[in-house]
Amino acid sequence: MRLHDLKPAKGGEVKKRKRVGRGHASGWGKLAGRGRDGQNSRSGGGVRPGFEGGQLPLFRSLPKRGFNNIFKKKFATVNVSELEMFEDGAEITPEVLIENGLIKKRDLVDGLKILGDGEITKKLNVKANKFTKSAIEKIEKAGGKSEVI
Repeated sequence: MRLHDLKPAKGGEVKKRKRVGRGHASGWGKLAGRGRDGQNSRSGGGVRPGFEGGQLPLFRSLPKRGFNNIFKKKFATVNVSELEMFEDGAEITPEVLIENGLIKKRDLVDGLKILGDGEITKKLNVKANKFTKSAIEKIEKAGGKSEVI
């Protein structure tokens, strides 16, 4: 096989764009496949998504449920047991946790919260926006410090 023998795979060719409204001979002249009259034959014609011709749309006929609090705070959370992977005396900040893959940057909307699930044996200096009472107890019991940033 040589370079001049290469062909696209069957069905993998690039299909040419259909140019409508370019004369009778093309087969798509005059009305350009839009039909004669009606809303869809006009430029800018057609209806918006969800429109049912004036009938009460489905999204309006279904009951509304729940409540979305627009003031809700979204914290990235980490349990104290997950901090066990760091060395003794390490300083833990949100940036360090992102580098080690414990949290994602997109989850740090309103900050970092340390939860008290699990046990910790290492002396760590933890800096976060919020702590649970049990998390503070466990960190200080292990000889570390919890600092609110």
